[in-house]
Amino acid sequence: MNVGRSAYDPGPPPYKRATYIIEPWGDDGMTVIYEMVHPRGGVTHLEWTGKLDGRDYQLQGIDAFVTYAYNQASPGVYETIVKMGGRVAAKSTITLSSDGKTMTTTTKGADAAGRAVTTITVYEKQ
Repeated sequence: MNVGRSAYDPGPPPYKRATYIIEPWGDDGMTVIYEMVHPRGGVTHLEWTGKLDGRDYQLQGIDAFVTYAYNQASPGVYETIVKMGGRVAAKSTITLSSDGKTMTTTTKGADAAGRAVTTITVYEKQ
């Protein structure tokens, strides 16, 4: 993740650095691995395995019941719905650059106090 190109409203960035790894799973699915390093050094590792079919698949590595549902909106554009305990908590749009080297995720949701939160995270392929 390029923290300098990313934006957080409200700020500051929740992570010092993060990686996002996408691997094939089965014939038509994928595993997404999230590695996030927090400002004080704590590390969070999350994994999601599922398909781009809009169905809820459980996020692994967290005690809460969280699901992600991915689907492809158009070539190079994907949508994700995050649910916590069955309720929609956030919606994201993921856009891949035409050269496949940059992925930008725009997420809109609410924090624990119900305030609107918008994040734009930019990931650059290594």
